[in-house]
Amino acid sequence: MAVTRLERKGRRNKSRAKNRVNAIKRLNTVPTIKNVDVEEIKKSFEKAPAKKATPKKEEAAEAKAEATEKVEAKKEAKAEAPAEEKPKKAPAKKAPAKKAESKKKSEE
Repeated sequence: MAVTRLERKGRRNKSRAKNRVNAIKRLNTVPTIKNVDVEEIKKSFEKAPAKKATPKKEEAAEAKAEATEKVEAKKEAKAEAPAEEKPKKAPAKKAPAKKAESKKKSEE
């Protein structure tokens, strides 16, 4: 009796093994520890909000005002333009039933 190889099963097994090994490597990696000055970071957070808080609010208000102006302009343009009338399509005619015709022919 001849021996056949199960090639697809072999590839599947190899890929599962590779995935398992890569997952273990990924889970075992340790991030590099850097020397961080916590006090310096705290100071940077205290300084930043005081300078940038007011300009952002003003910019947001200006952007919102511009957006509302654009929307209003579009509405006015639509109101001024006359609505175009589209020609109405005639209703489609129904095809005669083929079954009724075939019954008449068979009766004759």
